[in-house]
Amino acid sequence: MHPAKSVIFFTTTSGAGYGLMFLTILMSMTDTLPTAAGPAPAATVYAVAYLLITAGLLASTFHLGHPERAWRALSQWRSSWLSREGVAAVFTYLPTGIYAIASLVTPAPTHPAVLAIGALGLVGCAVTVWCTAMIYASLKPVHAWCNGFVPASYLWFGLMTGGLVLDLLLRVFAVPSTGLSFSLPAAIVVGLAIKWAYWRRIDGSAGASTPETATGLGRFGTVRSFEALHGQANYLMQEMVFEIARTHADALRRGVYVMLFAAPAILCLAAAVLSSTVAAVAAGTALASATVGIGIERWLFFAEARHTVGLYYGRTAA
Repeated sequence: MHPAKSVIFFTTTSGAGYGLMFLTILMSMTDTLPTAAGPAPAATVYAVAYLLITAGLLASTFHLGHPERAWRALSQWRSSWLSREGVAAVFTYLPTGIYAIASLVTPAPTHPAVLAIGALGLVGCAVTVWCTAMIYASLKPVHAWCNGFVPASYLWFGLMTGGLVLDLLLRVFAVPSTGLSFSLPAAIVVGLAIKWAYWRRIDGSAGASTPETATGLGRFGTVRSFEALHGQANYLMQEMVFEIARTHADALRRGVYVMLFAAPAILCLAAAVLSSTVAAVAAGTALASATVGIGIERWLFFAEARHTVGLYYGRTAA
């Protein structure tokens, strides 16, 4: 599949934003969010989370044929994961916003109604990212996407990158969370396991469709095109039949292992034991590395996916 820049930006940025919002509300509800520096750190974290979420959602409209009609997608929530994502995203602004204001007034809210609103915000964040993942995981013609590793990676990578942003912001305000600092390396290891399992799956299996099954001519033997279907590239060839060389994919995968997993994990461990200024630099470097890594990972997510329509353009398997 063609890796559209707007979709890559949307999935990575909004995922980090929802992960950041989820962790901030959860830590606030459990009274583990540092408050020694007053409301400024929490206010900044909420602002950054909303900035990431909103920027990502706006970027998603640029991949539409008519961005000005994006609001109409909200009406198809009964059948479309894209529409469900939009509805969930719009809804989530309300409980997260109410809880953010309440938590800035009272750093550790204890009123049952406020806690219920916070829990609703947590559910909204998780459901929105889940719906984003299901836009791809529900597509049976794309074998690489139609599996449980896709929603698992979207949810976990959102938490992982959001956690890196939160760790850096707290360190900038000199109020780091010890629990978060030591949890991040473990979370990164879990993310590595999910991505390794996903790549192992798509490398070790193929879609059920072949040129023979797609045309129904398998009983006559091997099926191949007599000549090219088109004299020049068309929309399907540009969007659905993207090719990436195996050697390039392997090199980029190694880059993901280093930039998204190995380097951030080591830097997070270093930040947990270093002095405040050096720790903030290490946390910032970890976030920068992970930002590059998640961008490469998401680019590969699209570039390595093969749509069944490619069978009509010379591919031997989907």
